[in-house]
Amino acid sequence: MTTSDGFDPEQQRGPVAWMAQNPVASNVLMLILIVGGLVTLASGIKQEVFPEVELDMVSVSITYPGASPAEVEQAVVLAVEEAVRGIDGVKKVTSSATEGQARTLVELLLGADTDRALNDVKSAIDRITSFPEDVERPTVSVVSNRQQVISLVLYGDVDEATLRAVAENSRRTLLQDPRITYVELSGIRPLEISIEVPQAQLRKHGLTLDQVAARVRAASVELPGGGVKTQAGEVLLRTTERRDSGNEFGNIILLSHPDGSQVRVRDVATVRDGFREIDKEATYNGKRAVMLNVYRVGNETPLTVSAAAKQHVEKLQETLPEGLYAAPWFDTAEMYEGRLDLLIGNARIGLVLVLLTLGLFLEARLAFWVTLGIPISFAGSLLFFPASEVSINMISLFAFIITLGMVVDDAIVIGESIYKQRMDGKGRLQAAIEGAREVAQPVVFAILTSCVAFAPMLFVPGPMGKFFRVIPIVVIAVLMISLVESLLILPAHLAHPMPAWLRIVLSPYLWIMRGLAKLNMAHRLQYHIQHTYVPILNRALRWRYFTIAIGVALVVGTLGYVAGRIPFTFLPKVAGD
Repeated sequence: MTTSDGFDPEQQRGPVAWMAQNPVASNVLMLILIVGGLVTLASGIKQEVFPEVELDMVSVSITYPGASPAEVEQAVVLAVEEAVRGIDGVKKVTSSATEGQARTLVELLLGADTDRALNDVKSAIDRITSFPEDVERPTVSVVSNRQQVISLVLYGDVDEATLRAVAENSRRTLLQDPRITYVELSGIRPLEISIEVPQAQLRKHGLTLDQVAARVRAASVELPGGGVKTQAGEVLLRTTERRDSGNEFGNIILLSHPDGSQVRVRDVATVRDGFREIDKEATYNGKRAVMLNVYRVGNETPLTVSAAAKQHVEKLQETLPEGLYAAPWFDTAEMYEGRLDLLIGNARIGLVLVLLTLGLFLEARLAFWVTLGIPISFAGSLLFFPASEVSINMISLFAFIITLGMVVDDAIVIGESIYKQRMDGKGRLQAAIEGAREVAQPVVFAILTSCVAFAPMLFVPGPMGKFFRVIPIVVIAVLMISLVESLLILPAHLAHPMPAWLRIVLSPYLWIMRGLAKLNMAHRLQYHIQHTYVPILNRALRWRYFTIAIGVALVVGTLGYVAGRIPFTFLPKVAGD
């Protein structure tokens, strides 16, 4: 079949021509990118404020109650450093000793197996036999940057026990909400039951501290005792003597005399059911406070977690005791929402600018299909997020903002080339195929060049590389989908008439652009190109040495200005919130 202008679609070969001749295939591809991306966003992409990554570090935390920093260093830190320094994959060991606490960070070499290093460090710590008897069990873990979403503050003129009780009750209520999974308390001392035995009481009853401690330890256990098989089935045995309050510890029997009298813990000691004696206190608006830190876990999103926490604050305020108040604080979801709003706002402005600019200087129909490349590219790029372990976060949203100014460049070039073919009198299909083919090679290399420019960020080493890798992954994914859309989908849309239902939907826009067409902006642009730009270009080509000299002078002047006038700083000084 040959058209009236002599164009034979049957003779056209290649993916560009095939897709232009088969609009159903291009529409299916478009729907796959849009719907697939949205489904992936709803079900398979994690949303978080900042990427949560392992930092290639292993932390060793050891508590030595009552010891000074010097004692902690001599008895704990030096032994830990000696044990872990020779482990395979260890790059650097950094330790700190504070009162009653030792912390050692084991930094790993690039490419080291984190799980293996964690097990090796645990084994090395377990082999240490020189720790003092009072040293508590070491805690060994891989360091991660888990970020909280929001904090809820309970504050008021109440005692610490009441504040802790209300906070624990609020924490349990928060965890009952299906939108919240993990909440922890901070800003308040940990609970502690202390038993203080005067020396005089020990002498009076012929006891020692070790005997009291052993009796208390033996009387506060919860252990399985096996099972007894009976005709009705197996009966499980268990010792349930766990004690959770000071009064229960006070009832423990220390001595039983022949006359039947008993000496209990409360008879010889002062039992305090309170808090550990540490220098830790939190205040909010000048009043005693405790924070409930709410974290995002799994597929939860910062916005839903923050909304659930704020709803809890509103309900909690109605049930709090007199003198106690609740307030949200440090809501990182606000930063996330602000970045998301910035992306949406910029995308909206970009869509309007592309629609107006191309509609004024080319044609409204072309402007619409080129603009459609922005949502197609963004939605299609989401298909790559699960495989590349990228989430929607502050950094990936920033990468999307970067690509907003780049994503329609190739579509504009191809659309303008097709428009030029149409202006030369060719039919829709012929203009779409030949116009796309004419600029396909430079468009492909332009996109590949941009991808190559961002690719080095994929190889940034260390913990910072795990954050920086998000930017090139997002940018490259968006640009490659944009290339597919501009070469395979856009020509098919421009090669065939717009469907009637779509013309009805776009009728307000098309009517506005028909009114603006009376300004004859395309003709004015061509006039300036022919009478201003082309003469200047011809002179620049004739006076090429002078043109090169101007370019070199601009480069030298710019370098001199940067070296002498623009200050350098590690981080810019900006006003806080």
